Amino acid sequence: MLRFIGWTLALVFGICMAVPAHAAAISPEKVVQKIADDLADSIGAHRDELKNDHEKLIREIDAILLPHFDIEYASLLVLGRNARVASPAQRSRFAKAFYNSIAHRYAEGLLNYTRGNVNVLPFAGELNDKRTIVRTEVVLDDGKRVAVDYAFRKTSAGEWKAYDVIIEGISYITNYRNQVDAEIKASNLGALIERLETQGEKALEAMEKKAGA
Repeated sequence: MLRFIGWTLALVFGICMAVPAHAAAISPEKVVQKIADDLADSIGAHRDELKNDHEKLIREIDAILLPHFDIEYASLLVLGRNARVASPAQRSRFAKAFYNSIAHRYAEGLLNYTRGNVNVLPFAGELNDKRTIVRTEVVLDDGKRVAVDYAFRKTSAGEWKAYDVIIEGISYITNYRNQVDAEIKASNLGALIERLETQGEKALEAMEKKAGA
């Protein structure tokens, strides 16, 4: 299921070439729908070029994703109880290193995205500033439908930002929290941050292999 994280995270983060400046006024489900439509246009127009230039793909992802994903909040949730003993500098370094590792690990998954992959389901309930869920179905190449939910929160600036992806009931936050906690117990937070900063996606892949062992 981890192989789906690349492009599902992309949808949450905001892979969209032209999100308007007043995006904060757009409800979360409309943000996801616009992202899905614009992702198809963006990737479809440059698929071959991006397939042959990984670094350019990463640069584009960084430029588009970062404004729409609450990296700091997500990283605190991933750190869990370890965040309480981490210094502000460590929390900042971990947030950046963890995001970069994920972006590199799953970037190529975006190249498989095509129009119609994602069906945004009608929103039910009331908006909750602390946690609002947008539900979608991702249609795979074999026709299988995968339930993918996106967790949004409203920031102090009034912007809706995503921070979690739940794939068939499995939260990416919870999944990586367990892996990160195990890594910290095996060494320490400082060592984990250094591995993520220097090894990036390889460090992330090693964590995933240990978790799946």
